[in-house]
Amino acid sequence: MKYRTVFDIIGPIMIGPSSSHTAGAARIGKIARNIFGRHPETAEITFYGSFAQTYKGHGTEIALIGGILDLDTHDEGIIESKALAKEQGVDVTTLISEEETEHPNTAKVKLADEFGEVEIVGISIGGGNIEIISMNGFHLRLSGHHPALLVLHEDRHGMIAGVSNVLSKYELNIGHMEVARKSKGSEALMAIETDQQIPQALLDEIQQIPYILTVTRLQA
Repeated sequence: MKYRTVFDIIGPIMIGPSSSHTAGAARIGKIARNIFGRHPETAEITFYGSFAQTYKGHGTEIALIGGILDLDTHDEGIIESKALAKEQGVDVTTLISEEETEHPNTAKVKLADEFGEVEIVGISIGGGNIEIISMNGFHLRLSGHHPALLVLHEDRHGMIAGVSNVLSKYELNIGHMEVARKSKGSEALMAIETDQQIPQALLDEIQQIPYILTVTRLQA
């Protein structure tokens, strides 16, 4: 990874012995919450690698729950996140896994309510920086540093061109784009990072394209 500023190395101000285990974890939780798009009824957290071995001592679980509750890394309320989750009716389950992963600081977050669920896998790569490497089983790479658009659609001819045309119409520049599918002709996911904030009107227009299933916006 290329560091953009000195703050990418130092990391944000955050309570805890390690920004990787606190700020990074909080950001993974917050992005999961943003992708889910509403207050979850249940949250299942699975820690891998170093996270699994040290999450209690480093406060990783507390930070990640704070992110799920949509708290920022500097919010002092994170300290009380487990109690806040209980007050807000979020049933949190924490698991650890011995499964080997590509990065030692890996967490899987599954949020759910009566209307649906979302599962993301994130890694904390140092200095509070993260990458989201999976969403609902689709492999992708999102840094969380830029506005992003997640477009779930049927795997049909012309879908990428259709979405790109809408982005061009609103004069949004694509900084990074990935397309993933589980199999030919099944569901596919476009993950698009942009240089500008994404307006609601753009989401509404993309949603009208045939074979689009869901459109999710992540503002940086």
